[in-house]
Amino acid sequence: MFYLSKLVWLLMEPSTALTLAVLVGALLCRTRLALWGRRLGIAGAVGLLIGGFTPLSTLILRPLEEHFPPFQDDGIPVAGVLVLGGALQTEVAVGRAQFAVNEAAERFTILPALARRYPEARLVFVGGSGDPLGGIPPEADVVRRVIGDLIPPDRLVYERASRNTHENAVNSFVQLRPGKGERWLLVTSAWHMPRSVALFRKAGWTVVPFPVDYRSSGSGDDYRPFTSVSQGLRRLDLATKEWVGLVFARLSGQSEALLPER
Repeated sequence: MFYLSKLVWLLMEPSTALTLAVLVGALLCRTRLALWGRRLGIAGAVGLLIGGFTPLSTLILRPLEEHFPPFQDDGIPVAGVLVLGGALQTEVAVGRAQFAVNEAAERFTILPALARRYPEARLVFVGGSGDPLGGIPPEADVVRRVIGDLIPPDRLVYERASRNTHENAVNSFVQLRPGKGERWLLVTSAWHMPRSVALFRKAGWTVVPFPVDYRSSGSGDDYRPFTSVSQGLRRLDLATKEWVGLVFARLSGQSEALLPER
């Protein structure tokens, strides 16, 4: 299922699918299907322009980012903190032997503050390798080598076998065996939080969302166009993947609802 999902998404990713439509349309223009080729090529080109320049992707992304509000400490004890991987540029970090983060860096940078705020809480980094070819090492292994730049390395427990968010939830539950009613903070990107909460709750966790890494600034972005096609398409790919993941999780029984309760 893991490899099939990777293949399906490779073809469904909007930026890839629209680009392929343009290329296939151009090739068909040299055949007896030239009319269909022109239609397909024009549709792909228009889709790239709409997805790349208009705020369409922001309108798709913002409901995910705002499904859960920012975390407010209510004084209830926190048993532990689960930090999902995805913020490390693993190959660069291995090659340069230092922290190399991507746009989701807030998943890491919040760690020192949480370690100080909850000195008795267990800190857990959850992240293996999602590389279907197996060439990229587990993210947890890389973090273990370089985490001393942020917090004492002995504060963290690692889950390194998971390849996707569903396995993050299941494998970490089996490894850590949280007690009934234990309250754990779940730290991940705001746009990824609805799917993560749904999967972790289904796996048996009692998690409280701690969203970070917002990509939009709020409602002010709803009518703001992008200045480059690549920016808009990157956000469109991101938002589409999350919605597709939510639908798949619901249909496959990995979650109880399309969007988890707040």
